[in-house]
Amino acid sequence: MNNSSESMAPGGAPTNSTYLTEQKISIFFSIVFMTVGIISNSMAIVILMKAYQRFRKKSKASFLLFASGLVITDLFGHLINGTIALFVYASKRDWLRFDRSNILCSIFGMCMVFFGLCPLLLGCVMAVERCIGVTKPIFHSTKMTSRHAKIILGMVWLFGVFVALVPILTLRDYHIQGSRTWCFLKTEQIENWLDQFNLLFFSSVGFLALAISFLCNATTGLTLLRSKMKSQQYRQGRSHHIEMIIQLLAIMCVCCICWTPFLFTMADIGLNGDSLDSRKTILFSLRMATWNQILDPWVYILLRKTVLKKLFRIARSCCGVEIVRVHTWEFSSFKNSLKVATISDSSGCVRTNTFPNMPKSDTDQKCELTETKQLFTLRDN
Repeated sequence: MNNSSESMAPGGAPTNSTYLTEQKISIFFSIVFMTVGIISNSMAIVILMKAYQRFRKKSKASFLLFASGLVITDLFGHLINGTIALFVYASKRDWLRFDRSNILCSIFGMCMVFFGLCPLLLGCVMAVERCIGVTKPIFHSTKMTSRHAKIILGMVWLFGVFVALVPILTLRDYHIQGSRTWCFLKTEQIENWLDQFNLLFFSSVGFLALAISFLCNATTGLTLLRSKMKSQQYRQGRSHHIEMIIQLLAIMCVCCICWTPFLFTMADIGLNGDSLDSRKTILFSLRMATWNQILDPWVYILLRKTVLKKLFRIARSCCGVEIVRVHTWEFSSFKNSLKVATISDSSGCVRTNTFPNMPKSDTDQKCELTETKQLFTLRDN
């Protein structure tokens, strides 16, 4: 079942030039995507772990722990799936030669399911955690500890393993797909209801994770918009909430754009069966889904408070907003001058000597001391 296109020689005999060219291009892009994914996820892990050490005992620690788990999952997804794919390409996609017992195909298929669903599930858990942290801050501070976050993270990974093992538990093997470069659930010539169930179960879990993420992020955003800031402490916590919400919204958008076509294709095949265009649609949607593991870490690399502040300063300097800052400073200085004049007038001191070269009397010295104290008080305020 090889779907590689072959060109015809002038004499009518087929040649493998087109096939070899396509294989080289596929191997090149696989290596590039794998390398970029590993580098970007490694950078994101370093950033998140440093932030976790800084906020270990604060409400942001659980969010950073879940985010670190998501990026680590993406990193291992690139390493494991990319290595198996390169091995398949190097073996010229001859599965009968190196995988007669279908063991490697089953491992490849389970890894595709696990590393595909876990980022969606972790994004859902992060959205729920932020929703609880904003709407129920007391409950979050007492119940959502680092220990509980680690337990939840482990449960998400275990659930991902369970979903990947469902085809094996239902005695339905993973199958080589049409391009013969990867393995997944059976998507061609579906005749058994268990094959339909596996496809629908996989797509339902993914759609459910996206739906919960959307609802929780919408609830959190509306709560932050409606809340009124009553103290400086709440303002500082709110800035952390806004930063995390921005990252969550970016993750949700990336997941929806990258994974919706693949999930919809699997659900359509599970309900209506395969068609002539199913092979091309599956391959296109799979390539879109692989971009999720590449784009996820850049959310944490770029959408950080320090980076956003620098970008805001650059944009503000390009728009020439520094002029407004000068006027603001001048106006504030004028206000302080008015305050000083008011204090000197209302302090009750009347200077007896107005000449600078003449010796100062006791009354003048007391007036200067009083004005100096009041000036320091104004600066502190």
